[in-house]
Amino acid sequence: MTGTDVQKEAEDSGPSGYAAARLRLLTEEARSGPPRRAALAELTDDWLTGLFAAGAEGLRGASLVAVGGYGRGELSPRSDLDLLLLHDGSDPKAVAALADRLWYPVWDLGLDLDHSVRTPAEARKTAGEDLKVQLGLLDGRHIAGDLGLTAGLRTAVLADWRNQAPKRLPELQELCAERAERQGELQYLLEPDLKEARGGLRDATALRAVAASWLADAPREGLADARRRLLDVRDALHLATGRATDRLALQEQDQVAAELGLLDADTLLRQVYEAARVVSYASDVTWREVGRVLRSRAVRPRLRAMLGGGKPAPERSPLAEGVVEQDGEVVLARAARPERDPVLPLRAAAAAAQAGLPLSLHAVRRMAATVRPLPAPWPAEAREQLVTLLGSGRPTVEVWEALEAEGLITRLLPDWERVRCRPQRNAVHLWTVDRHLIETAVRASEFTRRVSRPDLLLVAALLHDIGKGWPGDHSVAGEIIAKDVAARIGFDRHDVTVIATLVRHHLLLIETATRRDLEDPATVRSVAEAVGSPGTLELLHALTEADALATGPAAWSSWRGSLVADLVKRVSAVLAGDAPDDPEDAAPTAEQERLAIEAVATGSPVLALRAQTEPPAGQEPSGDPEPLGVELLIAVPDQPGVLPAVAGVLAMHRLTVRTAELRSLTLPDGVDGSVLLLDWRVAAEYGSLPQAARLRADLVRALDGSLDIAGRLAERDAAYPRRRGVVAPPPRVSVHPAASRLATVIEVRSQDAPGLLFRIGRALEDASVRVRSAHVSTLGANAVDAFYVTGPEGAPLPGDEAAAVARKLEETLRG
Repeated sequence: MTGTDVQKEAEDSGPSGYAAARLRLLTEEARSGPPRRAALAELTDDWLTGLFAAGAEGLRGASLVAVGGYGRGELSPRSDLDLLLLHDGSDPKAVAALADRLWYPVWDLGLDLDHSVRTPAEARKTAGEDLKVQLGLLDGRHIAGDLGLTAGLRTAVLADWRNQAPKRLPELQELCAERAERQGELQYLLEPDLKEARGGLRDATALRAVAASWLADAPREGLADARRRLLDVRDALHLATGRATDRLALQEQDQVAAELGLLDADTLLRQVYEAARVVSYASDVTWREVGRVLRSRAVRPRLRAMLGGGKPAPERSPLAEGVVEQDGEVVLARAARPERDPVLPLRAAAAAAQAGLPLSLHAVRRMAATVRPLPAPWPAEAREQLVTLLGSGRPTVEVWEALEAEGLITRLLPDWERVRCRPQRNAVHLWTVDRHLIETAVRASEFTRRVSRPDLLLVAALLHDIGKGWPGDHSVAGEIIAKDVAARIGFDRHDVTVIATLVRHHLLLIETATRRDLEDPATVRSVAEAVGSPGTLELLHALTEADALATGPAAWSSWRGSLVADLVKRVSAVLAGDAPDDPEDAAPTAEQERLAIEAVATGSPVLALRAQTEPPAGQEPSGDPEPLGVELLIAVPDQPGVLPAVAGVLAMHRLTVRTAELRSLTLPDGVDGSVLLLDWRVAAEYGSLPQAARLRADLVRALDGSLDIAGRLAERDAAYPRRRGVVAPPPRVSVHPAASRLATVIEVRSQDAPGLLFRIGRALEDASVRVRSAHVSTLGANAVDAFYVTGPEGAPLPGDEAAAVARKLEETLRG
């Protein structure tokens, strides 16, 4: 039977004919999705038109209006009919009689009905008082009666909505936020509410309302398809259950998947999650734009009054090379060229996450459209920016989702596609696999002070469940994938092995601690053999806790934590033979020796700048090595204050220290004097490097006391205050008494920041200790610095004195 035949049957047979035609339409296998919803709406329109014509004979000034989902023509099999009987108020009795002729047949068929009878003035008044009524009227559609009456109301309602948008849109945003708080996020729930959860059909309708205000508009790419997919799933759910439900319960998912012709319930959930993610991301971008527009409208009149008219140019503040902040978002600098800078997406993302700011939609789309793929292995800067992004804490989530929405994540990490939107049918897990991996990185960022290699911890957190997209044991599959990904990212062979070990054994500690006898030496030995080294054990301990905390509240407790800590302590004892040896002084190169002799001869610092290169991980050096930054070699006659002076001068010139070595240099026979050699790798925060002569001149002034570094840095910080951005874990300073026989080793783990090394060096100088050597590394946003210090006589510090120095240094960094 054709659609025309179905409609004719409904018209000819009254309510019973409509019911039969409706049933026939819903059981037609040939029609589903948007065509069926549109046909059902049209069939219902025709039936109601007949009811209206029969009941409104002789009545003028009345019309029947479909509102809400019915107004949009989106009737699911068990949707309610949302109707407004509109009238001009001239004949209330006749209108009341017409209402009975309309509503009772609907009720007789067992259909849900949401109805009202109002004049245009009453409808507008009610809309002004009730936001939900106003949203329904925005989708009003004429069915029968006086078309002019309906058109007049639609025009007035739209005008009211646009005039009141600055007041009503914040109300709508708050309504959406409250609903999300109650219902959760559709893209992560195992039994989601397709309509009410965040990212569901209610949010999609809210985006239509924002667009109708003309104040802002949602990103349209993929939004219509996402809405259609959610509606298709709701149709199948109604047909499978025979009820007007929007909750996709576990016991109904297989039947709904079959109704849609999908492989299984997991495939169904993945499609739902993908659609919800599109809607959620569009909502985030749209509400951010609404806020920006409303703030701009509020500020602009005051600025015009102050500036005497004209539109001020938006303020742009640099964040990183090619990346600036504007209007509370991270955008690309005018000079940025994504097509020539494959690291730009990661650099922009890291800068945004560190500043606690969102990436602008335009910037992400421009990068997605033009950026070139990263080479394999990645440049060192790309690896560092990824680590910085992962170590930024909670802001990482929003920035990562922005990259993922435009396909940049799967282009950077192709293996991500298998875990993207993948459900986890485990009541303990709160998140899909991909979001769980990001949540684990967020949790791991809180533990970066506990480990000597936070970069390996963060990358292992990102990859620990990457094998869940493959058949078999996900830890075994994940180890293989992690090796490939870590090598592609650019880690060397040793680090690749560590990351792969962490992924392979990320469940080892928690499972052993809770399921095995820790008093049995064989248990501890087996863990020690699997882990292999104290450094890997330290990382695995932190990863275990981060993974459990990111899973959900049922996965971690103080009891579990104590069991794992006990196991780690026992395994550490077995691995104690791997304690680090004392550092040995390396023989100087010819260039280092030349600089040292010149420094002794002139009695002043001598420095050299040169590009630093290294071969890709696991490969021999080639003819076209990859630039890593700039190597800064400085030779200084041994004297107090060298470390803070050099670090302070570099901070003044906005140079970021990536790695740093400081040691005393043994001079050739016949050359008197003592020289400190500093071998550092540095990079400009943005812009170009200063000239070597200027650095040397400032260093001379810093050493002779004529340059007030602390004052200059304080002035700059006051002029350009640091953004709030990420709330980093507090710094941690510890003493390692057994790490060296010749010196006391003080280790500092802290959030990297301009002037950090200057503050550390000055604090050590104030404590009257001598820095024998220093080993500084910046891993993403984390600084991990080890200082070998002695007392004035050159001996290691007594235990209580070393502890006091560490406490004082930690207090200084916290302040």
